[in-house]
Amino acid sequence: MLNPISKNRNYILAYIAIWITIVLVHTFIINFFYGVDSIISITDSAVFNVLFALLGLNLWYIIRFNLKETQNIFDLLFNHLIVAVIAIAAWITISYFVLIYVFPDAISYREFLNESLPWRVITGVFYYLLFIMYYYVMLYYEDLQEKLVVEAQLQTLVNEAELSALKSQINPHFLFNSLNSISSLTITNPDKAQDMVIKLSDFLRYTLSHDKDEKASLKEEFSNLNRYLDIEKIRFGHRLNFTTNIPDECQGFEIPNMILQPLIENAIKHGVYDSTEEVLVELNCYHDDEHVTIEISNEYDPDSVKRKGEGIGLKNIKKRLQIIYKRQDLFSVSAEKLVFRATLRLPIN
Repeated sequence: MLNPISKNRNYILAYIAIWITIVLVHTFIINFFYGVDSIISITDSAVFNVLFALLGLNLWYIIRFNLKETQNIFDLLFNHLIVAVIAIAAWITISYFVLIYVFPDAISYREFLNESLPWRVITGVFYYLLFIMYYYVMLYYEDLQEKLVVEAQLQTLVNEAELSALKSQINPHFLFNSLNSISSLTITNPDKAQDMVIKLSDFLRYTLSHDKDEKASLKEEFSNLNRYLDIEKIRFGHRLNFTTNIPDECQGFEIPNMILQPLIENAIKHGVYDSTEEVLVELNCYHDDEHVTIEISNEYDPDSVKRKGEGIGLKNIKKRLQIIYKRQDLFSVSAEKLVFRATLRLPIN
């Protein structure tokens, strides 16, 4: 695993800029306050700080692969103490002998170097603490990101399983009603029963082939909806009058598959079932820059006896939209006078 500093070009540039600043400040201090020669000052500062900059990069691997899994706080502190002693001792020793080698005749500087060892040790401890604090923050951040990724993957699996469960509720619910109708038609009208079986087969074939896709174009969904309506028209005859207003520009918009059929089923259930006259069911579509809106309305008699049911279709629509879009304001229903209206308002992007 790469050092977090070396992962990003901007981090590397910032790291270099910080150490250049430290080198310049260090040079100014020992030159201005201790009267050390300018060349010696900048060499002293460069050697000590550049070496620790390189050492600091390698501390990441010690912490990441050796100290991270230490659970006991006392063991962790003891291990850091050992690493700090070894690292600082090696840093000062190497820097000291490099400078002695570079300036062998600078007696006054050697005396200054010997006298400055205590505060250099303190500086090394300070550098070490800064590095390990930064690295532990990065380790915490990495662990947090890994947990978030795992949680997101688990949530995705849960959502997929929940969507599959919701779809498995819709299909048998419709299939149950259709088979009951076919059973009745086999006695009263065998030809219509045969036609209904064929159309039901086509409808289920589409449903199964699109089960793994979360979305389909409105054009595809409407084509499948026509299969469903062909089945229902066999059941209800002239009582079902279905009209649409879908502009061409709406045809390509993607919507969750099998989202319209439960709405039409609900409109038929509460508008057509108990009626002896023709009932109008309308589907309208329009859009703006952000949403495509689909409205399904049906005539109904508010004084008629409400049909019993579990409300699976409408509940599933709300739940599916919540899972897919992470929003709860995309589906609404209203009853105005003699018209019941269900509205989907789906984000285009």
